[in-house]
Amino acid sequence: MHILIVEDEVGIVQFLKQGLEEEGYEVTTAFDGIQGFEVVQTTTFDLVLLDWMIPKMSGLDLCKAIRIKDSNTPIIFLTAKDTVQETIEGLKAGANDYIKKPFSFEELVERIKVHFRKEKEGDVLVLGTILIDLAKHLVTVDQREVSLTQREFELLCYLVKNKGKVCARNQIIADVWDIHFEYDTGVIDVFINAIRKKLNLKIEEDYIKTVRGIGYIAND
Repeated sequence: MHILIVEDEVGIVQFLKQGLEEEGYEVTTAFDGIQGFEVVQTTTFDLVLLDWMIPKMSGLDLCKAIRIKDSNTPIIFLTAKDTVQETIEGLKAGANDYIKKPFSFEELVERIKVHFRKEKEGDVLVLGTILIDLAKHLVTVDQREVSLTQREFELLCYLVKNKGKVCARNQIIADVWDIHFEYDTGVIDVFINAIRKKLNLKIEEDYIKTVRGIGYIAND
């Protein structure tokens, strides 16, 4: 597995590179946003570790740039920014995860393993005419291919895996976003609206329904 680290603090880069290589990962490094952007244009990575506050191009802008051409590769922000609004901004930009500095290396390794396990899943999920191929990261509705961001894909999979059960917003935040503190769950509504639009679903009639004041439920 090939990991890209984009971070301007040399000490952190050296620490992460050595530790991840000892875990068996191949590691490439970049020390500013432009360099990181150039690297992802020519090399395919299995995961990106991205600092928010880096020179030349911010981590947030680099995340958005990566997502224009690549909706699949997991991106984990490593950053001292920790307000709810900043977290939401990072997730909306396309990040899959968010680890606040300082962090333990052991926690980081476990988060990385979780994302790699998700990539290896090989089932096909079905919700009416919606088919989700987990291995190929492919979504079709009425045989039409639909392009979802990584976060949209994970949220749709979560709802379908829990088909027939009401999924509360706070539980979705914990299970899909892996956030276990008080958090503005309104970000979920933003992603649900985007999924419905891309799947061409009517808000209260097809497949993904709102349970007012609680969350969402997926039904055939």
